[in-house]
Amino acid sequence: MVATLEPPAPTAPQRTAAPSGTHTVAGFLRRNPLFTGALLGLLAGLAARYAAGQEQVADGAWLAVLLLVGLPLVARTLREVVHGRFHADVIAALAVAGSIGLGEYLAGAVIVVMQTSGEALERYAFGRASGALDQLMARAPRLAHRLVNGQIEDIPAAEVRAGDQLLIKPGELVPVDARVTAGASSVDQSALTGEPVVVDVLPGDSLLSGSVNQQGALEAEAMRAAADSQYERIVTLVREAQRDRPPIQRLADRAAAVFTPVTLVMCAAGWLVTGEATTVLSVLVVATPCPLILAVPVAVFAGINRAAKHHAIVKHGAAIEQIGRARAVLFDKTGTLTLGNPEVTSVTALEGYHARTVLRLAAAVEQLSSHQLGRALAVHGLEQLGPLPVPEDFEEMTGSGVQGTVDGHRVTVGAPRRVLDAAQRSRLEPHLDGNAVSGTVPAVIVIDGEPAGIVRFSDRLRPGVPAMTAELHRLGVERLVMLTGDSFPAATAIATEAGIEDVRAELLPPDKVAAVREMKERYDYVIMAGDGTNDAPALATATVGVAMGARGTGISAEAADVVLLKDDITTLVDVMRAGRRMRRIALQSAGLGIGLSSALMVIAVFGLIPPTTGALLQEVIDITVVLNALRARGGA
Repeated sequence: MVATLEPPAPTAPQRTAAPSGTHTVAGFLRRNPLFTGALLGLLAGLAARYAAGQEQVADGAWLAVLLLVGLPLVARTLREVVHGRFHADVIAALAVAGSIGLGEYLAGAVIVVMQTSGEALERYAFGRASGALDQLMARAPRLAHRLVNGQIEDIPAAEVRAGDQLLIKPGELVPVDARVTAGASSVDQSALTGEPVVVDVLPGDSLLSGSVNQQGALEAEAMRAAADSQYERIVTLVREAQRDRPPIQRLADRAAAVFTPVTLVMCAAGWLVTGEATTVLSVLVVATPCPLILAVPVAVFAGINRAAKHHAIVKHGAAIEQIGRARAVLFDKTGTLTLGNPEVTSVTALEGYHARTVLRLAAAVEQLSSHQLGRALAVHGLEQLGPLPVPEDFEEMTGSGVQGTVDGHRVTVGAPRRVLDAAQRSRLEPHLDGNAVSGTVPAVIVIDGEPAGIVRFSDRLRPGVPAMTAELHRLGVERLVMLTGDSFPAATAIATEAGIEDVRAELLPPDKVAAVREMKERYDYVIMAGDGTNDAPALATATVGVAMGARGTGISAEAADVVLLKDDITTLVDVMRAGRRMRRIALQSAGLGIGLSSALMVIAVFGLIPPTTGALLQEVIDITVVLNALRARGGA
């Protein structure tokens, strides 16, 4: 029989989409030539015998199926057994060999079709083609500008050595880990740290390879070679994680470890009772584990289809089987648990100033800013006060902040260490210490040279996250962990609101990988959810990696096993439910098939079921099992 394949409803992002035609029946048949050939041979034989009355032609067609498709399957199974890999296909291989030896070609052809269809479905459901390393390598810094005796020399990034003097132009990737020696700029490190706030850099500040220089030209000294820099470490971590993942043992193979010896005992009993070789073949035919081979991939595909209805693309069957069994879930913070867009938390006026006046002047000057935090302050001012005056003499001080003239006042907004002198910073220290409690990012507002106010920014928790964490515990998750490159105060504030007790902050990608491995040692099944390039190694290391596909990077989506198409981490609960239901129904279907096959084996032992009849009865069992497995598409 052939199950109709219906693809998941939502379309995957282009970066993870399958080649055209692979989700159609025609594409499925083209990609599985053994199954297609066996099916055509079986149908041709049936037509020859029952439509044209040509029994010899029919036997020839079925024998061709056995010789061209069946024998290679038998040989492959024998090689696996010789190498100590015992699996569910052993009984099928014995049945195919017996069918050839005893001339029961129709029964053997039916078994071959069932075996190849199950393998085709399993490849479809469990197959994975991840381009995570290709994506990482495509984005890797390739060019560097080395300064030699005042001259600029363009060289491959791989040739940079520690101590080289480099020029990093606006808009370029930082080629290696380096330290700024001259210039000022704003640098986007979000792909590496996961934090959305652009970092202002001045001489003495460090730069991470793979980050983006956004504004001014920088001169920097290479701290290490490209091969030892942060970006290359991420590539290495993803490569190691994918290489070290253990192979997934098929549920059918685990069940076959018990079922196959029982079948062989029943074969021996059939020989003792009847003394007929055809009885042994009949037992093998009705015991052929097609229900095992079919039940799991059909249920898996149905579970993947169910997850797709919740706007989640599950890239392979092992993920949908394992995600529902998770006992620990680790989350990235920014962009995963939070919205990833810093917002104004508060604007505090210092003594002698009015809060509305301070906000009006600061928001007005930030209207022309290209900095993410500046835009957030301008939006906040517009929402609170309405239209704002346009600043005059505006200047964006690269790496420091912005300044301009508003209503006759010279207004400066920027990071405390950039816009205040030492005496002013000392005087404001008690006000800035509040950051340690609230987990916010402060900026100072200076009016006519005097500190006038402090504005604080913070990220906001996504709606529904506390309810999600509570539901995860109800689903059996024992441990929830937050992993972030952000500061501990900021991480703790978000984790407390989210209902997560275990917080790991100020982490680099290797630290996140170490945390995932620690959890895997304590819990068999671990989920990691994230959205940035810096999360890719941890996603690849986890039992199941879940990426935010709507706003996350292509690299994280490729490294993950599940991609959430909605910008909503709470969808994870729906996918876990789909996985739990899929596994329950798959086990139920496999048990049903084994039970029915076992009953038929008992009858076949007494010579009451001819091999061809046994093959047809096995087909009825297959249909029953498949219909039951398809129930995994429904429910929650």
